[in-house]
Amino acid sequence: MSPRRNRPKAAGSSSAEDDRAGRYGGWQSSESWQGEDWNVRHVAGASTEGKTYRCPGCDQMIPSGVPHVVAWPEHAGVDDRRHWHKACWHAKDRRTTRVQRSRNAPRF
Repeated sequence: MSPRRNRPKAAGSSSAEDDRAGRYGGWQSSESWQGEDWNVRHVAGASTEGKTYRCPGCDQMIPSGVPHVVAWPEHAGVDDRRHWHKACWHAKDRRTTRVQRSRNAPRF
């Protein structure tokens, strides 16, 4: 076994922000939607073990381990991130704004 090498990072190396995209198993891009720029990160299902999310596009649960998309406005904080099914994110322009929810369903 070779010993561990500790080398100083170069000045042009990637930042912690760049490392986060790789950590979650996906790639990040920027898209324009409703006149606003959105950050879109594609998340691999393996990185979401034990977590479930509610998709704002279809109001259904995204089960643990399912690949999906995380999207948030470019100038927004962490609290504005939303987890979408990939199909729901791609169909967001064809969906209506009147999603019917049950009385006890949480609102975003």
